[in-house]
Amino acid sequence: MASAPATLPSAFAALDAELPGGGWPLGGVAELLLIHGAGSGELPLLWPALGQIARAREVVLIAPPQVPYAPAWLQAGIDPGRTLWLQPASVAESLWAMEQALREPACGAVLSWIQGFIDDRACRRLQLAARSGQGYGFLLRPGRGHSTPSPLPLRLSVATTDDGWQVQILKRRGLPLTTPVRLTRQEARHALAGYPSAVAAAGNLSATAPRLTH
Repeated sequence: MASAPATLPSAFAALDAELPGGGWPLGGVAELLLIHGAGSGELPLLWPALGQIARAREVVLIAPPQVPYAPAWLQAGIDPGRTLWLQPASVAESLWAMEQALREPACGAVLSWIQGFIDDRACRRLQLAARSGQGYGFLLRPGRGHSTPSPLPLRLSVATTDDGWQVQILKRRGLPLTTPVRLTRQEARHALAGYPSAVAAAGNLSATAPRLTH
């Protein structure tokens, strides 16, 4: 029998209890449908996992909705010297960049904010690329696409609340989940508290390369 794929804990116990293998899938792409739109608070949900990944491998941000704020990433314990920010001109270019980054073994995680339509073939290519590079892919999309089928094996909707997030697991390996998972920002702060500060890495910020800038 084939073993289950390795996972990285999200650092949220209630979410990890429901994710197959207890965390985000290594060599896979997780699709997060953002109910309140891109830039509505999804990054703090991912920062605990990204902080672990960035200790050894690069994190790539593709078409983020706002200019990444370097001090916030530093406070999350993520070294800007390991973070690359790309701003492609179209959905097609964003998908191409995400695929190439996922195939690169030095890249530990790729976050791509996609506003337009993505067909099944593109999703499968991303999944294959993640499997090849053995990294973590996060496809962040507007929340209106709930009813559209997707070949990706892990699909969640994320709604921000006053004190955190309400996460609905729409698709996963195994039995479906009918009730949402509620997570708090206090849990995120607790998870980040144990990570070493990356403030010393601030000197690695480049004025010319497309890395995190203030």
